[in-house]
Amino acid sequence: MTADPGLVVTHRRYVAHSAAHYAGNLVDGAYVLALFGDVATEVCIRTDADEGLFAAYSDVQFLAPVQGGDVLEVTATVARMGTRSRELDFTARVVARGRPDVSVSAAEMLEPPLVVVTARGTVVVP
Repeated sequence: MTADPGLVVTHRRYVAHSAAHYAGNLVDGAYVLALFGDVATEVCIRTDADEGLFAAYSDVQFLAPVQGGDVLEVTATVARMGTRSRELDFTARVVARGRPDVSVSAAEMLEPPLVVVTARGTVVVP
């Protein structure tokens, strides 16, 4: 049931305003890392019919802020398949963002999307 490197899994998630903990409506970086864990779980299910376990990050780059009201697109790409480990490349992009300067409920799609976090991580499966 294993897959070749290159498998891509994508999730989208609306970031509730209640997730913002800091001035400027900012969301902490751990929020995105949790989403990386979710998409990694789907990769493991697809490749091994098991949820697997996250073992480590070898690199995490926080490139731009995530805000309450954003719509995030989180992608995991299988970079390497070992016997029990899978190395994954992660990207989180803001595809839509609130526009409180226009009105309290205004928002817009971002073209191109804004890359906010990248990472490389390893998952293991039994």
